[in-house]
Amino acid sequence: MAGIYIHVPFCQSRCAYCDFYSTTLSEEWKSQYLYALEREMRARRHEVGNVQLDTLYLGGGTPSQLSPVMLRRLLDVVTGLFCMKADAEVTVEANPDDVTPLWLETLLHTPVNRISMGVQTFDDALLSLLRRRHTAAQAKEAVEACREAGYTNLSLDLIYGLPGQDLEMWRADLDRIEEMNTPHLSAYALQYEQGTELFRLREAGKVEEADEELSLQMYEELCQRASAMGMEHYEISNFALPGKRSRHNSSYWKQEPYWGFGPGAHSYDGARCRRWNDAQLKAYVNAAGDVPHGKEILNDDELYDELVMTRLRTCDGLPLELLSPENRRYCLRMAEVHLKSGKMTLENGILRIEESGIFVSDDIMSDLMR
Repeated sequence: MAGIYIHVPFCQSRCAYCDFYSTTLSEEWKSQYLYALEREMRARRHEVGNVQLDTLYLGGGTPSQLSPVMLRRLLDVVTGLFCMKADAEVTVEANPDDVTPLWLETLLHTPVNRISMGVQTFDDALLSLLRRRHTAAQAKEAVEACREAGYTNLSLDLIYGLPGQDLEMWRADLDRIEEMNTPHLSAYALQYEQGTELFRLREAGKVEEADEELSLQMYEELCQRASAMGMEHYEISNFALPGKRSRHNSSYWKQEPYWGFGPGAHSYDGARCRRWNDAQLKAYVNAAGDVPHGKEILNDDELYDELVMTRLRTCDGLPLELLSPENRRYCLRMAEVHLKSGKMTLENGILRIEESGIFVSDDIMSDLMR
């Protein structure tokens, strides 16, 4: 498996919870970004070489903020420069209010075969608090429009533990998901990231963070409902019908190589080398030669930590054969308390976090790291 990630750093407005790199600059900057992006891809084409790519992912930011002409141009450049497998998974992230007939018509003339939509909640008051641009009705209409256009491989994002959200409100969101019957769901507990509007509101006492007990109840409800819908809980925050896992994101959790292009994008060679682009659009656009970036070579302990952090996120678990004998002994010693508690299991040489331990998985993985 190998893939490409392209970061599209544009948003029409800034969401209250988001700390990803994005900008609300003008259309002129979008054109300059596309020229710079093509320049970077051509300059780094040798890194990919003739590798047959399994996935392409356009994330952000908001890729659907690119005009139809820009989006098609971008995809034409990518497919012209790199070798995509005939059955490659090609995903584009979108906001519901950007999903117009013209936008969908444009996609039909591109390799895009999967759409990931940021819904976050179906409660209009909460959407307003989050500074989302769409309404619950627009989200439903966008899903219907995608299906009518022939796009059935859809993923929806939700956030739980929102300020003022109770268990019944969360159940109502899951009801809407069940009605829509989309094959993939990503659901995340709200994080108050420093520098975001929600963080400032919480610090000022204007919103209250959901307590841990309520968040746990919401997570348990999520897992139960997803299972009832026939979805497998294949990663901490991701659920999919059989055969509908995100192939691109799954490659991250299996340490497969991927190349990231665009401001703030990350790359990994599948072995030891990580690279990340500078996150400032203006510096990216103005780079005459090599894009400003950082790079690191992981040592043995860091590679071990990477395996623990990524493999244990998934239901496939961590095969102990991937570890050196020394790291295997260390890992099992540190996992012993969690195996005894039932939060982890060891079967056929594969270490897994059980459903009962997923809500505290960060603590478990931290215990196992070097």
